[in-house]
Amino acid sequence: MQKKLHIKVGDTVQVMSGESKGQSGKVIAIDRKKDRALVEGVNVIKKHVKPSAANPQGGIVEQEAGIHISNLLLVVDGQPTRIGRRADANGKLVRYSKKTGEEIK
Repeated sequence: MQKKLHIKVGDTVQVMSGESKGQSGKVIAIDRKKDRALVEGVNVIKKHVKPSAANPQGGIVEQEAGIHISNLLLVVDGQPTRIGRRADANGKLVRYSKKTGEEIK
């Protein structure tokens, strides 16, 4: 069974602690086993790449590294907010902003 996370792919999030504190970006991918997320433009590392058929030159490539999801807060209307879950009219769980109380699509 998969555990529920407060963020999804495509959400805009802000980093709350660590080296990239204060930066925000869009979630590209989530690794549920390690509880980490790839965020666009955040936690960028330099990786040494061997020459290959796809990249004959090789060299040093900058790419995003994973960041633990506990260090991320969802951004709603330009403000980072905590997330709660409640049942809607159909009984389905939906995410809502604890700061404003509005549902998050």
